[in-house]
Amino acid sequence: MKRISAAVITAAAVFALAQPTTVLAAGSASAWTAPSCARVTGDGAVTFTRDDGAHLTPTSVPLKPTSYTFGLVALDTPNTLLATRNSELQRSTDAGCTWTRIATLDAGLTHLTAAPGGRAFAWERNGGYLARVDGKKVTPLTAPTTAIMGLGTDRSRPGHLRLAGGDGVLYDSTDAGASWQRVGTPAFEAGTGVYTVAFDPADLDHAVAGGMVRGGAVTTDGGATWTASTGLTGAGSPANLFDAVVSPASSSVVYALGLDLAQATPDSPAEGRHLYRSSDGGRTFTKVVDDSAETKLTNGTLLAPSPVDPDVLYFEYGTSFQGYGTDLFRFDAATGKVTKTHNAYDGISAIAFNPAQPKVMYLGLEEVRVD
Repeated sequence: MKRISAAVITAAAVFALAQPTTVLAAGSASAWTAPSCARVTGDGAVTFTRDDGAHLTPTSVPLKPTSYTFGLVALDTPNTLLATRNSELQRSTDAGCTWTRIATLDAGLTHLTAAPGGRAFAWERNGGYLARVDGKKVTPLTAPTTAIMGLGTDRSRPGHLRLAGGDGVLYDSTDAGASWQRVGTPAFEAGTGVYTVAFDPADLDHAVAGGMVRGGAVTTDGGATWTASTGLTGAGSPANLFDAVVSPASSSVVYALGLDLAQATPDSPAEGRHLYRSSDGGRTFTKVVDDSAETKLTNGTLLAPSPVDPDVLYFEYGTSFQGYGTDLFRFDAATGKVTKTHNAYDGISAIAFNPAQPKVMYLGLEEVRVD
């Protein structure tokens, strides 16, 4: 079961969070097409929806337990996507209709970040695994840290990427990850556990870090300086910021998942857990969705902003407990409304969008139950 009790809220173990997907690395989306199939052929790890999850395209075989699909990206090569199910790297070259395994990675739960030129980087959150993917070729790389907390790529400079370590320090590479240089200063004071560092898809110098107790911090100069985020708590009390994502549609909009520790009590309606939105790049946050029976949040809730509308965020709640399945939520900041669809899978680990028709959402699926 995904839900995490208040008793372990501040535990250092809450690092294995899902990373939202980089939607498109570079280039025009005009050569992409929407998937033309009525069934997805593969091992069942990825499907797609055209209506915010109301209907999921069936897969040729059911997904076998135990499976997590944490990596899922659309590349700038027309109709090409990559996905990772556990340690397997998979590829589709027909807009998500057919998936084939192309490699086995040396890490179990691997995330993907797209890069220009049909490239992607595979990396392990809170681990040291790092690799470059070019077509079917996987090149292992030496990470500059044993705890990768985020990775971003430069749309305008192929080979330029940035990585965040477990202390919030950033590392820069201009040769596609072959070598690294430390840049800037830690996002928080020494000893602070870092949950995530989210890079702006449009500007690597802009990043938002989430920390244990310290809340959030934002940089716009590549980590040279960091500014503490405000608004995560009512009166400056401690907060955990578990995850953040910069909207691909607007660099000024940042969504975050956090916990107001002053409210983290069983008698609090939301037990302190909220989704936040910033309209100034992560400097100031406002609570927009509370944890409730209708909108369930966990410390590892997946956040996936729309690539075309900065007001829209998708998030999910899934669990195998009692065969519950998964709720896929859509939040619209313009109206404050949250809508929900439901499916029978145990969870959604990653979301990507079709670059030509963003209404087509690709879903990386989880299967945990063993009947």
